[in-house]
Amino acid sequence: MRQVILKDGQARLEEVPVPALQPGQVLVEAAYSLISAGTERAALERSGMNLAQRALAQRERVRQVLDYARDRGARTAVSMVRAKLAAGSKPGYSCTGKVVAVGEGIDDLQPGDRVACAGAGYAVHAEVVAVPRNLVARVPQGCSLREAASTTVGAIALQGVRRADVRLGETVVVIGLGLLGQLAVQMLKAAGCRVIGIDLDYQRVALAKRMGLDTGLTPDDEAISQVEHLTGGHGVDATIITAASKSDAIVQQAMHLTRKKGRVVVVGDVGLGLQRSPFYEKESDLLISTSYGPGRYDPIYEEMGRDYPYAYVRWTENRNMQAYLHLVEERKVQLDQILTAEFPFDQATEAFAALEAKDEPSLGILLSYELVESAEERQRKLTSSVALRSKGLGRKKLNVAVIGASGFARGVHLPHLSRMREVHMRAVVTGHGDTAKEVGHQFGVDYVSTDYRDVLADPDIDAVVIATRHNLHAEMAIAAAQAGKAIFLEKPMALDEEELEAIVGVLEETGVPFMVGFNRRFSPAARQVYRRIEQRSNPLVCLYRVNGGLLPPTHWVHSEEGGGRIIGEACHMLDLFRYWVGVPVKEIAAQAISPNTDHVLPSDNFSATLTYEDGSVCTLVYTALGARRLPKEYVEVHCDGMSYVIDDFRELRVVDGRGGWRGGQDKGHRAELEAFVGFVCSGGEPPIELDQVIEVTQAAFEIDRMVVGIGR
Repeated sequence: MRQVILKDGQARLEEVPVPALQPGQVLVEAAYSLISAGTERAALERSGMNLAQRALAQRERVRQVLDYARDRGARTAVSMVRAKLAAGSKPGYSCTGKVVAVGEGIDDLQPGDRVACAGAGYAVHAEVVAVPRNLVARVPQGCSLREAASTTVGAIALQGVRRADVRLGETVVVIGLGLLGQLAVQMLKAAGCRVIGIDLDYQRVALAKRMGLDTGLTPDDEAISQVEHLTGGHGVDATIITAASKSDAIVQQAMHLTRKKGRVVVVGDVGLGLQRSPFYEKESDLLISTSYGPGRYDPIYEEMGRDYPYAYVRWTENRNMQAYLHLVEERKVQLDQILTAEFPFDQATEAFAALEAKDEPSLGILLSYELVESAEERQRKLTSSVALRSKGLGRKKLNVAVIGASGFARGVHLPHLSRMREVHMRAVVTGHGDTAKEVGHQFGVDYVSTDYRDVLADPDIDAVVIATRHNLHAEMAIAAAQAGKAIFLEKPMALDEEELEAIVGVLEETGVPFMVGFNRRFSPAARQVYRRIEQRSNPLVCLYRVNGGLLPPTHWVHSEEGGGRIIGEACHMLDLFRYWVGVPVKEIAAQAISPNTDHVLPSDNFSATLTYEDGSVCTLVYTALGARRLPKEYVEVHCDGMSYVIDDFRELRVVDGRGGWRGGQDKGHRAELEAFVGFVCSGGEPPIELDQVIEVTQAAFEIDRMVVGIGR
């Protein structure tokens, strides 16, 4: 299929694989998508910025990069940022079309249904989109798909009106008569309000008047004075700001326009530098309207599909989308004079160029798609793989496919694999077609796909690296083993005993080379400690402290996809214990805090002590409550009168002895991949014995049961 990608300040049409249909999602063949003039013009401009310019424009992202660098190292962070810049962005957040297929768990939609879709990253400008159910609304019969393409911006405007809490007969000012403002004016009129509109553009004011606006003003009309006259000196009951400006002047003007005890609602992106006196003197309310409504930015609602109770949250973002569509169906919102520009999808580049025109043709531009009927054309749209080059296979190399292209895989595994002489990068698989293609180009693979079964069916692929979210690990590893592929499986191996038993059974049956990504044991510091304690006389004592950082309870790691931080991350530390001690664990004890607040989880703040068959005692202290500036990992190993201290895998200090190590942070990621490649190519003993991997995984399960029990 084809999709619009913004790169270097330009819009491009690129051939990408169709997005993978996940549980709880709807696969939709697009009929129309809406280019929002303000939002997407800004995205187009950002795509042409260099790193310094983007840092100034998006300062909040700088903190995220610094945090990433602290956890993963500066080199990995720089690689990630460069990859993001080279990749471009995928614009679009409002489209319509017909359902092609529905994911697991959806029973109220079926193929052929007409729907409107919302959400940045989902309802993009592409021939086929995969969208979570709560961001999909059925289009009523009296509403065309063309009109319904405005559903997202319609829901945003509607939520702004709801936040204003307007009543029949009230007077309301709308500042900014762009697309959002034009829709808000019509909704307010439908609600029985008297509406005053203000905009810099005379043409927009004139358009709003044709759509029902009672009074239209421009800055030249001395708006504050005019509103005083129109309201008998009282001011309006509410002001809705749908303009976009970095200036604080718009908010100040809104406050002067609004009566005592009135409401000012901010929908557009404006400066919020406030002066105390007018707010204080009028005791007015300043309200922020969050996009489409309740549920926006909540992954539990949007991605996991858990609706809010109707009786307690009457207007969620999905219910706002439905309400807007009914307003359009009933002709209470009319779009004929607003959405006047339309381009065929083939001319998407020209459509985006029109955003830069001085005589802007429309407040919103529509892209129209052909809903195909022929089987051949439909197959082209729905193909899950796209070839990137025909360089030929590495016949004397290990042909590898990477399944899952998260930030970690792109920043760590893919760079290492692409630099190995023994490896030929055959394919990359990830759920989003545009992401798959950009990663494929970055690392020079032969083809990309959104369906992992494509690479398992490829006879030329020798090995797969599985780096997806945790809930898919066991399923994909089992399928890969049955397909006869060597497997490097990122941790964890499984999320429960049932998955573990299933994957072990298949591995024993097939005998394929297999390794789990327990990288800490391959780090230079860990290996040097191992060499020094290998011939020890007595048991060792080890303390491992992890300052994991606070993740909100809604983060995917804490969901069914992640399995929690004990199973998902603490397994690394347990494996390092097992590597150093060299014998099985005998006994486990664990304790966790009892939090006073809901945002802190016991499973993020615990200690676990493991006693081994040789008498060694290893303690893991894991917390999400530590200071940001404290390094993430700190290890002490004590044995035979010697102490070894590893500081965030950047340094090894040997106390009362010689030697040590210091360098850039190295947690063993490259070395573990080299060990895996060598194992597959040359045979011999596996880098980590399967029984050790099973033991470590079971230990993580046991600690998780103990800690979760404490938390209850």
